Amino acid sequence: MILVNEPDLNGNELKYLTECIKTNWISCEGSFVKKFESEFAKTVNRKFGIALTSGSTALDLALHSLALSKNDEVIVPSFTIISPVASIIRTGATPVLIDSNLETWNMNVEDIERKITPKTKAIIIVHIYGLPVDIDPVIQLAKKYNLIIIEDAAEMHGQTYKGKPCGSFGDISIFSFYPNKHITTGEGGMIVTNDIEIANKINSLKNLCFVPERRFVHYELGWNARFTNLQAAIGLAQLERLDIFIKRKREMGKYYTKKLSHLKSISLPLESTTYAENIYWVFGILIKPECKLTANDVIKKLAEKNIQTRPFFYPMHLQPVFTKMKLFKNEEYKNSEIMANKGFYIPSGLNLTYQQMDIVIEALEDIFA
Repeated sequence: MILVNEPDLNGNELKYLTECIKTNWISCEGSFVKKFESEFAKTVNRKFGIALTSGSTALDLALHSLALSKNDEVIVPSFTIISPVASIIRTGATPVLIDSNLETWNMNVEDIERKITPKTKAIIIVHIYGLPVDIDPVIQLAKKYNLIIIEDAAEMHGQTYKGKPCGSFGDISIFSFYPNKHITTGEGGMIVTNDIEIANKINSLKNLCFVPERRFVHYELGWNARFTNLQAAIGLAQLERLDIFIKRKREMGKYYTKKLSHLKSISLPLESTTYAENIYWVFGILIKPECKLTANDVIKKLAEKNIQTRPFFYPMHLQPVFTKMKLFKNEEYKNSEIMANKGFYIPSGLNLTYQQMDIVIEALEDIFA
């Protein structure tokens, strides 16, 4: 089986983990946690980094720190993983959806303003698959309407927008360290911000809202979202090699593009836009409308050849759990639906070999010839 992703753990991961075990510092109190938070924050030009149990938890705490109410609205793309919308709903606020672009796969920023109402409090931008959202127009809208920006940069380790690091644009920005990310800690996430009040609030929320004066006395409810020294040790070793990982991902993306561009039934990821060069977190493929095959058809055919894949995200307005909640009733986001039906991504992990890539390419040629 050629796996859809396999991380590269060939740096100082074992060395740092061994140090954790030899010193018995394996909990959240170890020195690697603060060092990883600090070093990661520096890479995205932020003052504060708070490591957490997952990217989804980071979104939960980020939104909770804003003290949203049931009368508030938060704008978010329909084409995304479920986490941002789930986090909005958990605060009691209402998610307001935006469709996405069929070329960049990111949210249509030109649709945002017409969805802004007096109830709108924040915009969540979610960078998708390898290219960032066109951020400048979103920042202009946020200033015009006094809105908060939460930047979901879960997939964007090392990516830039107009030369500035993704993760540096939101009032609060979040990252994920799931095993398929450029930097992994097995599970984990990070909030970065320049706002000391937000940083202090999230540091309290992640630690059950303990107070310094008297342990086990609580004035509000928090989470146990603490990051361990073991995770931070792996993360720090990964961070040391981020530039190598980015170079490798872009080489893989260009190789796939060169070898697959002759197939007329599929659209490949944009290599670049006016504001960013693709980082190829994953190598996505969108089957063109005139081709009768769906993503599920191709996924099954590739599985028969021992090639693992993943479908594109399933739109939020069609999610059964939200239908039960009577959310997004009669709403339609055509591009999100097309991408869900016709999109999938192929093996593109950091440990993938060119020999394995050639096998994947040959399989796709057989299917789409």
